[in-house]
Amino acid sequence: MFDKLKSLNLKGHMLTAISYLIPIVCGAGFLVAVGMAFGGGAKEALVQGKFNFWDSLATMGGTALGLLPVIIATGISYSIAGKPGIAPGFVVGLSANSISAGFIGGIIGGYIAGYLALYILKNFKVPEWAKGLMPTVIIPLFSSFISGLLMIYVIGIPISIFTTWLTNTLQGFGSSSLLVFGLVIGALSIIDFGGPINKTVYAFTLTLLASGLKGPVTALQLVNTSTPIGFGFAYFVAKVLKKNIYSKEQVETLKSAVPMGVLNIVEGVIPIVMNDIIRGITAATIGGAVGGAVSSVLGADSTVPFGGFLMLPTMTRPWTGLLAIIANVIVTGVVYALLAKHKTEEEHLQNEVEEEDIDLNDIQVF
Repeated sequence: MFDKLKSLNLKGHMLTAISYLIPIVCGAGFLVAVGMAFGGGAKEALVQGKFNFWDSLATMGGTALGLLPVIIATGISYSIAGKPGIAPGFVVGLSANSISAGFIGGIIGGYIAGYLALYILKNFKVPEWAKGLMPTVIIPLFSSFISGLLMIYVIGIPISIFTTWLTNTLQGFGSSSLLVFGLVIGALSIIDFGGPINKTVYAFTLTLLASGLKGPVTALQLVNTSTPIGFGFAYFVAKVLKKNIYSKEQVETLKSAVPMGVLNIVEGVIPIVMNDIIRGITAATIGGAVGGAVSSVLGADSTVPFGGFLMLPTMTRPWTGLLAIIANVIVTGVVYALLAKHKTEEEHLQNEVEEEDIDLNDIQVF
């Protein structure tokens, strides 16, 4: 059973689709942010003479963000079946949108469309003259027809009910509930530094974004931004505590990891965490929980769910995001500085493994 599920590579197809999704979300989000910053607003239709330039930017971006279920469904279906999966993924994503099944509907529909297209591709036998029609007509037609109807009449209804319930529940959260929710989102978003847990939480927060809730994905991205900066801050806290917690090589790593963090790239700090994995993950998780809680309670609501500090101007109240970053950085830095071991010069030298020169005389040719 587990081997069968593993062979489906569900996670891999999801991550592929998300990698396609992120540039679209970022580009559309910035269009909305710029348009609204200059007084524009998203409109249902751009009627000539009844909109200005800023309205057009906000409308373009808003329309694109409204198609997130379509984008994720198409990406998953394409990852599974290749080009024959594009049409059914697109159709099932539009179907999910039309019945308010949202992002979750897009994800499930993408898998259905993709595997259905793949099944037809492998199992349907057609005459020799019709083989050229398989990827362009036969597979898209039947897989779109079946997956679209399944979404509208079967799986889409319970998904739509669940999505509506989840959105209403989160919108009704009080301060205490938001605190707990932010703690969980913040901790899980950084516990594996961009790994499967992070991607799962990201997919969940995108589900809420597609339903109009910007807070959860904002909290996640602020935590990713803050963590590398927090490890940089730990260097200065350790100096105050008269501790030497980083080797010279790690200090050089920080010089690139911190600027990467400013732009929401968390992977730069992974080499440092891997050298002290228990203490590193502990500090990052505690700091992320605090940052996520502050972001959620204060209501940080970035229009652009990526970009680090570039997210701040897109928020209704940019200071909320800035305070969340500051709290996250301080807690991560202080906790890691306290937990990390003081390293003497001798220990640094012992830890530096020098690569031996290759002696070509030892190579024998038989």
